[in-house]
Amino acid sequence: MNRKTRRGRALWRNTILVLLLALIGAGVWGWRDFSRFGDAPLHVTAPGESIDIGRGSSFKEIVRQLRNQQLSSASPLYWRLLAIEMRVAGRLHAGEYATSPGLTPRQLLANMAAGRVMLRNFTIVDGWTFRDLLAALGKAAVLRHETTGLDEAAIMRKIDAAGEQPEGRFLPETYAYVKGDSDLDILKRAHAAMAKTLGELWPQRDKSLPLATPYDALILASIVEKETGRADERAKIAGVFVRRLQDHMLLQTDPTVIYGMGDSYQGKIHKVDLTTDTPYNTYTRPGLPPTPIALPGKPAIVAALHPEPGSALYFVARGDGTHVFADSLAEQNRNVACYQLKKCNP
Repeated sequence: MNRKTRRGRALWRNTILVLLLALIGAGVWGWRDFSRFGDAPLHVTAPGESIDIGRGSSFKEIVRQLRNQQLSSASPLYWRLLAIEMRVAGRLHAGEYATSPGLTPRQLLANMAAGRVMLRNFTIVDGWTFRDLLAALGKAAVLRHETTGLDEAAIMRKIDAAGEQPEGRFLPETYAYVKGDSDLDILKRAHAAMAKTLGELWPQRDKSLPLATPYDALILASIVEKETGRADERAKIAGVFVRRLQDHMLLQTDPTVIYGMGDSYQGKIHKVDLTTDTPYNTYTRPGLPPTPIALPGKPAIVAALHPEPGSALYFVARGDGTHVFADSLAEQNRNVACYQLKKCNP
């Protein structure tokens, strides 16, 4: 073998060695880059972002969507390899997934494989009316609005509560939902929660109450709810109304009058309003009004079922969120003059 041949073979071996080393180096770099990809945060710029995976989306379409939303610029091959490594390829669920800052590709795929879709919260506020509830549902993000165009009777039929008046029937609480749920889904759950709450609390009530049914308790609780938001006054105010019912006195509570006024109420109640008869005017009609006047929370229901003992038959607002109580009409009149008319006697 001549020197030229030997030199050519050595050059060829060196070239192969260099190429082999380059391939090994590229493989090591690629593996390290892939490993970093799986645990490096996605490009999430703000909390509350999400990715919505449509039903029937292929893995390729999911990756394309991630790239289109600029959550990831990584090669689709990396996503495929990561899914294979995690054994989730072909097992990703449709739905809306949160993409909060710090989320990694590995965590996102794990969430999709487990179907951990993004949860949103809807809170029913103590003291809302049913109309308030519907208005708030109408503004809730990503809910399907199936109550649009339905009257109250139709809504109650849709949630399997045909024949019931809706006011007061939905428990104030926070309800989690996912994209694709409807306003009827939340109403059905809130209705069931109120029925369950009443079913649990009613048997434990003070047995001397002048309330014949759980619905009566719901009506009274709604009045208590509208009269005060103070935890230390609910049972005391409930006690006043219970004693008035027991003594066959008119309840004479402004919130029921306001409810009966409907849209004609413009923020102030006048003497003529107290004398104008409606089914909800407790200055002109004895006993409880025909339905609740709001959605009472559980604390108001507990107060209605366990009123505080005492002798007070009247109360008036001080103007600071609290109330002053009185046993007699004369004492009540003095309190009204002092706290409402600002004519306190020394």
